[in-house]
Amino acid sequence: MSATAAAAETIADLLSARYGAVDPPAPGPSNEVIRTLLNHRSVRSFLPDRALPAGTLETLVAAASSASTSSNLQTWSVVAVQEPERKARLSVLAANQKFIRDAPLLLVWIADLSRLERLGQARGKEMEGVPYLEAFILALVDAALAAQNAVTAAESLGLGCVYIGAMRNRPAEVAAELKLPPNAMAAFGLSVGWPDPAVRTEIKPRLPLSLVLHRETYGAPAEAEELARYDAALAEFSRRNGMGDTAWTPRVLQRIGTLAGLTGRDRMREVLTAMGFGLR
Repeated sequence: MSATAAAAETIADLLSARYGAVDPPAPGPSNEVIRTLLNHRSVRSFLPDRALPAGTLETLVAAASSASTSSNLQTWSVVAVQEPERKARLSVLAANQKFIRDAPLLLVWIADLSRLERLGQARGKEMEGVPYLEAFILALVDAALAAQNAVTAAESLGLGCVYIGAMRNRPAEVAAELKLPPNAMAAFGLSVGWPDPAVRTEIKPRLPLSLVLHRETYGAPAEAEELARYDAALAEFSRRNGMGDTAWTPRVLQRIGTLAGLTGRDRMREVLTAMGFGLR
């Protein structure tokens, strides 16, 4: 965590930062785990020459293995990449993001149905459920739950992390680089390292509870007004952090409102089919 990461000292401060001071909830029960979670921010500037403590990788994966998994199927794997040359090649495949090269550890989280397929083959059993979309969704959820456990563990140790969705920009090439078998894909990456204390980081405001918390049934009667307030809060955050006047709504329209915003991922189904996934 950077030197500025612990600037907020109380749970009320952390909640105010998390919601951009726009009607944050009143503080409830708290402990160091909750404080760590509320303090999360993406770190994109790392100390490239500072190694991780011995045993860190194994500790993070043990934390990941402690996450819930559907029916204990454990349909995820993770590839730890530390070789500078391989990190550099993966960086090129993932939008050429510099932090992938700088962080001492890159974890590539795999939605992995291949292990179930091999288990069936070894026992002469056709795994009829593997080619279905449900199995793929299950693997993605398993990978995401495991990775988030690892992030929480890393941040509790003072490390910084950033997820890399761009690992899906060119999934077949990433699979080739990592030598993934059929029925396994890189769902996302995660760079892990010591945050550069010279680079300011700040908790990014999220959507207010009124838009994401629904009680008993779904309803968003004041959505337009709440989104306008959130846009203003996020634009102010962006200005403070040298990111222009970026608000949430324009970013959503640019990112999801056009096929170009998918950065090649509009071809995901055909690529996944070629990688062995049935998706029936």
